[in-house]
Amino acid sequence: MSKVTAEMVKELRERTGVGMSKCKEALDQANGDMEAAIDILRKSGMASAVKKEGRETKEGIIGSAESPNAVALVEVNAETDFVTQNERFKQFVKDVSLEVATSKPANLEAFLKHSMAGKMSVDECRSELVQSLGENIQVKRFVLFNKSADVSYGLYSHMGGKIAVIVELTGGNGNEALARDIAMHVAAEAPEFLSPEEIPAEVRAREADIAKSQVQGKPEAMIEKIVEGKLKAFSDQVCLLGQKYIKDNSLSIAQLLEKESKRLGKTIAIRSFVRWKIGG
Repeated sequence: MSKVTAEMVKELRERTGVGMSKCKEALDQANGDMEAAIDILRKSGMASAVKKEGRETKEGIIGSAESPNAVALVEVNAETDFVTQNERFKQFVKDVSLEVATSKPANLEAFLKHSMAGKMSVDECRSELVQSLGENIQVKRFVLFNKSADVSYGLYSHMGGKIAVIVELTGGNGNEALARDIAMHVAAEAPEFLSPEEIPAEVRAREADIAKSQVQGKPEAMIEKIVEGKLKAFSDQVCLLGQKYIKDNSLSIAQLLEKESKRLGKTIAIRSFVRWKIGG
């Protein structure tokens, strides 16, 4: 009898989309023969899942959840928007999002093996949903923030979960409303970086080169000023702190934070943010 290895189970999982435990059972039954194991899975009622796992998943929902110790985003994909509007699909997204925030898994592979409510694994629940709804469904990714006493967290979901954001504000808890307002801004304005210092040198060099090519023939001193101005405009466009606040465009996000810090008598700052878009 051939020894069934973890690599073999993983390969069968990747080829079929069936849960890890079922793949292990099939390989054991097939004495390690991969093709025979696939046939066993098909004959045992997993055929619909096997057939559909190869289809491309471009639609989906990004779920968000909060537990006493963490906040999380989880992206779950399907083939069509029709299935993403199904109540069972929506409930699955809610369940796995809360499970991530509660169990705080180390990575996606570990999470897929994790038991939901002490019963089936996440991946087995997903596979069962594939068979029920008739489409390929995949848990694509998750991000997890461990809560800290000196941080406020803002979660915002847009377009029915097509876009989702988490914002971390330092300066103590109790500023969740401000964090959520900034998260709403991030969803709308899609900043790429927090501050100019985060812009990679090659990106700045490329923008400077483009700016210089637009002002050829002018005096060198003038070119330097124009390029500097264009780089500042580019920075304000792609960096969250430089963007005009969507709820009050007389303020940049940096000025909003300064204003709130003065009002509260303590320094409020953005530590980080995550903006996800389906398929991104």
